[in-house]
Amino acid sequence: MCIDSTVAPEDPQDTIVINQGTFSWQGPGRADHTPDGERNGDARSPGGSLLLHSLDLTFTKGSLVVVVGKVGCGKSSLLAAIAGELIRHGGSVYIQGREDGFGLATQEPWIQHATVRDNILFGRDYDSGFYQAVVEACALTDDLNILPNADRTEVGENGVTLSGGQKARLALARAVYMEKDIYLLDDPLAAVDADVAHHLMEKCIMGILRSKTRILCTHRIEIVDKADMVILMDNGTIIKTGTPEEVLPLVEAVPKNRKNGGNMKDEDVIEQEERQGPSNQLRVEEECSLLGEEQKVVGGLAWKVYHAYWRSVGGALAASILLALLLMQASKNVSDWWLSHWISNLKNNGSALSPVTPAYRSPHLLLFSTGGLMSPITTMEITPFANMSSDVMFYLTVYGTIAGANTVFTAFRAFLFAYGCIRAASVIHNRLLNTVLQATVTFFDTTPLGRILNRFSSDLYSVDDSLPFMLNILLANIFGLLGMLVVMSYALPWFLVPLAPLVLLYHRTQHFYRHTSRELKRLCSLTLSPVYSHFSETLSGLATIRASSNAARFEEENERRLDQNQRCLFLSNAAMQWLDIRLQMMGVAMVTGICVIAVVQHQFKSINPGLVGLSLSYALSITDLLSGLIFSFTQTEMQLVSVERTEEYSNSLPTEPQQDFPQVLDSWPEQGWVEFRGAVLSYREGLPNALDGVSLVVRPGEKVGVVGRTGSGKSTLFLALFRMVELNQGQILLDGVDTCQVGLSQLRSKLAIIPQDPFLFSGTVRQNLDPCGGHADAQLLDALEHCHLIPVINHMGGLGAEVGDKGRSLSLGQRQLLCLARALLTEANILCIDEATASVDQKTDQLLQQTIREKFRDKTVLTIAHRINTIMDSDRVVVMHSGKVVEFDTPASLCQREDSFFCKLVSGRGA
Repeated sequence: MCIDSTVAPEDPQDTIVINQGTFSWQGPGRADHTPDGERNGDARSPGGSLLLHSLDLTFTKGSLVVVVGKVGCGKSSLLAAIAGELIRHGGSVYIQGREDGFGLATQEPWIQHATVRDNILFGRDYDSGFYQAVVEACALTDDLNILPNADRTEVGENGVTLSGGQKARLALARAVYMEKDIYLLDDPLAAVDADVAHHLMEKCIMGILRSKTRILCTHRIEIVDKADMVILMDNGTIIKTGTPEEVLPLVEAVPKNRKNGGNMKDEDVIEQEERQGPSNQLRVEEECSLLGEEQKVVGGLAWKVYHAYWRSVGGALAASILLALLLMQASKNVSDWWLSHWISNLKNNGSALSPVTPAYRSPHLLLFSTGGLMSPITTMEITPFANMSSDVMFYLTVYGTIAGANTVFTAFRAFLFAYGCIRAASVIHNRLLNTVLQATVTFFDTTPLGRILNRFSSDLYSVDDSLPFMLNILLANIFGLLGMLVVMSYALPWFLVPLAPLVLLYHRTQHFYRHTSRELKRLCSLTLSPVYSHFSETLSGLATIRASSNAARFEEENERRLDQNQRCLFLSNAAMQWLDIRLQMMGVAMVTGICVIAVVQHQFKSINPGLVGLSLSYALSITDLLSGLIFSFTQTEMQLVSVERTEEYSNSLPTEPQQDFPQVLDSWPEQGWVEFRGAVLSYREGLPNALDGVSLVVRPGEKVGVVGRTGSGKSTLFLALFRMVELNQGQILLDGVDTCQVGLSQLRSKLAIIPQDPFLFSGTVRQNLDPCGGHADAQLLDALEHCHLIPVINHMGGLGAEVGDKGRSLSLGQRQLLCLARALLTEANILCIDEATASVDQKTDQLLQQTIREKFRDKTVLTIAHRINTIMDSDRVVVMHSGKVVEFDTPASLCQREDSFFCKLVSGRGA
């Protein structure tokens, strides 16, 4: 924590005062790992992260302060320093009312898996009047009207059912409803067009928040003149602080073709936006049901679960394990029987073996009597080993042979069982992983991450560790019990009389317990998913939670969900104790019955004392064995629930087509010819068409812009081209080859995309730029140079520097630039761009647009336009509306037609 609120300023109107502040994402001696935000510039701490230094700032109560600067200069880090996320290395910071928290709107909106209303309320009480005012100020009224349940509609994990613009405004509404005195707004206007941005400025930032202290980071220069104070930052320090008139001349003038910062879209910036499309209402309604409670199987385990595990082990290997168990148990029981047989023969031939003293021949001999103890020892002492009875040698030889065989069978069984369980765990894991990786995009949109993590963590742990452990005990108990019953029935046949009712009693007891414990195991797995989901969600929104002082509430919610899971574990242990005490009582009854039978048989007829002794020794341990058998069987069945849950995903997930098709040429598509023929696409059955008979031809090397209102089908074109969603009708041809006749891996490897929402792998810069390792370092550095990232990468440590989890060591704008550099390295002849420069400053944006035009001069480029200037120099423009192509011509021709959709879109930006 970097906040020091002990020294109050002289002026009570000063809400935030920073004197000679120095901040970094890392403390002394920490590893080079930084959280997300803008953390890279020329000023560096010793660990390599961005260092904010020489900060002298005073924020007056009720003022609007706008922070501007190029990408990576430290704007987001300044807000993080004020929020207490950075380490303070020097200077002092005063924040009035810090304990009350801040209203924070982050650059990447964080949305909870809850309803729209719950997201806005964020744990606060519902105030109808103020709530409606917030919804109106954040331009959410129209959005709520089209949702099936209005603000009661569940938005899914991380707002998956919302577009990017809706998520940004929802996060802003949440911050506004908190009614904090200080608001930290990290570029919330980047995801909206000029009209919506104007509405948010007038109604929200300058309206409902007019009495609050507002610190706004933005790249929109046109709104700077409304600020009370402007801060210009560069390389982690403040270049200039003053009025808009004083600071604006230092910022590059807005290009004419960017007047009003025109974003083409009304609201949306992410790739998934058109999935709502004209069917937004129906889609969200379906999502509400799909994102409901996780289902659990009811009743006993199906035989297919046992069969799936048997197949995972391997039929021959499983049979070998059972055979080894049978031989191991048989050799153990035979060795016990041989001992009893030996003892019986010793009794029958006792006079021949030891004719030395009368005491030894006495039938009343006790083991520890003086005569019986001393005389044989004396005899043994004077009898050489060479004169030992040949019968004793025979019995010892046979017993040693049986014991040796038992040792071999035991070792063989242990090896086979360990190998079989490892193989089964590997097969189940690989099958689950392959299925999830091949699952459709819709599955990930409608499935909370916690459910998937639960399968790969808790359930696979059970398959890897708990299930083999319990299964080993179960098989040992089963074969041990069978061997014991065979021996006892052979020695005491009357033992079968009391065995029958005891077996029935055992069966009823174990059936009742198994049913209970199995359902408790399922409930335990079911209640674990919300724990994972909430924990993952909390980590994602940690900055918002801490800034708004809601950490305690989230801790309580985590404890509540964990407690719900622990209830199932407690009840499972209680049921286990219930079983144990009943099995103890039944075991006592069984031992008593065997003893009575042995006494009765001894009184009425002669019986083999060796077998009786063996039976009694077995009977004394049968209680533990039967108790262990039911317990291990129940526990094994409980662990097999994890196999059931993994098989549910392995066999029932909707997966992408995996057919094998003939290989295409390595140079395909050599020309870059793209043709849509009557393409019809709907995301799911029952939903309206997102693409409705789209037909167009993009010539080789042509630069085509794609524009249209929200939900017109722009991003759906890209999804269909990459076959992320399959067409219902029609064809898409690349150089005359139907994409449906090309394998998915081949098709996608031949295309390149620069997404609006940048994604980086956890690894080094080199691994992100060149995942397949096909380029030399010189080529990588050249791509970084064209994307103006060389200074940043050098300060991080070069191509071998770690970018952190999902690239969190870089700012959002820098992540976009790195994705652009990755696309520059591709050899694909068809490039799809979903406005890759939305989070960079305008000067960098201008340079990058020039780079894209130069580097992809001879390639076919499809660009979804979020800023009108990005497609004004395109060869042709596709105008989408309600899933149809309504116009397809050059920008100049379309602008000359006053009735054209494109002309209305251009005029709508205020140009």
